[in-house]
Amino acid sequence: MRNRQTGFSLIEIMVVLVIIGLLVSVVAPNVLDRADDARIQKVEADFKAIETTLKIYRLDNYSYPTSEQGLEALIAKPTIDPIPTNWKKNGYLSSLPVDPWGRPYNYLSPAEYGNGEFDIFTLGADGVTGGENQNTDRGNWMNSVEGN
Repeated sequence: MRNRQTGFSLIEIMVVLVIIGLLVSVVAPNVLDRADDARIQKVEADFKAIETTLKIYRLDNYSYPTSEQGLEALIAKPTIDPIPTNWKKNGYLSSLPVDPWGRPYNYLSPAEYGNGEFDIFTLGADGVTGGENQNTDRGNWMNSVEGN
């Protein structure tokens, strides 16, 4: 009797690799697109949360923080004019949210881009003005009803 070894042939291994390659080529773009969509949704959710907090700040202090005071005015009492008179003892936020790419959001008051009273924006994945897809600049005046 001949001693026969068992195992996979080269053809069988190649077929499995081709099938795995096809699955990856179909599934990977869908998964990557979902991650990009999630980042955009996070930006929009952060805009809403910051806008709500800024409105509460305005109710207490009669105006929004200036561009110079920035969003930091929501976590620490500003020391530059106009100094808020009714600033909450523990602030309005425990910490400032960052965009999905790890950078702080930009803030302008009065608004320069939108029709509201302030602008909140991110420069996208690349961190520079302009760009497409994930590098697109996004602001609270885009894809939303104005009326800050």
